Amino acid sequence: MKWLMYYLIVVNLLTWLIYGIDKWKAKRRAWRIPERTLLLLAAAGGCTGALAGMLMFRHKTRKLKFMIGVPVIFVVESISFAYIFLRL
Repeated sequence: MKWLMYYLIVVNLLTWLIYGIDKWKAKRRAWRIPERTLLLLAAAGGCTGALAGMLMFRHKTRKLKFMIGVPVIFVVESISFAYIFLRL
């Protein structure tokens, strides 16, 4: 079960970092990270990092699919991980 916790830590830190990099690139009108990638990172277990990145960097907070999608992913993942951890 330790591997799952390590995975979640890494994927959330990576997701938070990617949201920050995308915001930095947006300010400089540089090549951007696709929205699909940002949402896939959230769905891959990085929803906490995605929410933190959205709030800390004020990034993607006007996009409806992020304002609804990331919290929905967060709830689904929270319930799933609670079920997994409580069963063990």
